[in-house]
Amino acid sequence: MNEPAFQDIVRFPVIQYYEDAFRKATGVPLAVVPPEEPTRRRSFGRSENAFCALAAGTAAGCTACLEGQARAQRGVARQRGPQQINCFAGLTDVAVPVIIRGRHLATLMSGQVFRREPTQRDFAMILEFLGVREDREWESKLRKAYFDTPVVTADRFEAIIHMLNVFAQFLADFADRHAIAHSADEPPAVASAKRFVQERVDEPISLAQVVAHVRVSRFYFCKLFKRATGMTLTEYVTRVRLEKAKTLLVDPSLRVSEIVYASGFGSIPRFNSVFKRYLGMAPTAYRAALRAQMPA
Repeated sequence: MNEPAFQDIVRFPVIQYYEDAFRKATGVPLAVVPPEEPTRRRSFGRSENAFCALAAGTAAGCTACLEGQARAQRGVARQRGPQQINCFAGLTDVAVPVIIRGRHLATLMSGQVFRREPTQRDFAMILEFLGVREDREWESKLRKAYFDTPVVTADRFEAIIHMLNVFAQFLADFADRHAIAHSADEPPAVASAKRFVQERVDEPISLAQVVAHVRVSRFYFCKLFKRATGMTLTEYVTRVRLEKAKTLLVDPSLRVSEIVYASGFGSIPRFNSVFKRYLGMAPTAYRAALRAQMPA
């Protein structure tokens, strides 16, 4: 089975959609960046805070910002959880890891906000730090951007972190499902079998059906599928059904009984048993954990 990589993750269309939706909903930028410590300052693109973009245009500002981003990445890599840092200008950034199969493959970077109202004295100290002299037009732009930076309350900032955690989990699950569904250079019989399973996940699926579909011998197919995916067909079917169930559990309007049959498990006791064996918790506990991460 393919091991997801950062290059695969950033190509997902859902990334651009969520970055835009997150900015519109919170007024805060979001960027999905590699897990390694940066050697150059990473821009947040067109959604970047205007003050940060201007300050990073100076040598002192760029160096200080790079150091802050590197510190956030070190904390994420070490703690495997959300990290908050305060930059040289008093803005707060947050970094949240995307963990897939135990590997830290990406980081969600956000923030660039104040946690308290800035003062004129604060701005004067920043100007002194940046070392910019005799550029009144630039200073005026920097001042406006500085005092236009959002001031975020503790409750709102906590909600932002919750939203980032939810997206990090969703992105990890999405990448894992994508890797399950697509493997490079896999035999045609294996690719055909996977498509067969994915298209009929809510129906009973037997080895005999799959073998008849791909038109190879039972013995040869079992050996080929195991070598290509690291799983038996039964294990693969279970994984696909679990991934669909996890996606459906996000929707609070769906009853667990509906999810059981929509994901092809056939019975609630079997669904509960398989879910707990693979994920270490009951479906209701998984749904409760998702809800707890959602902002109020």
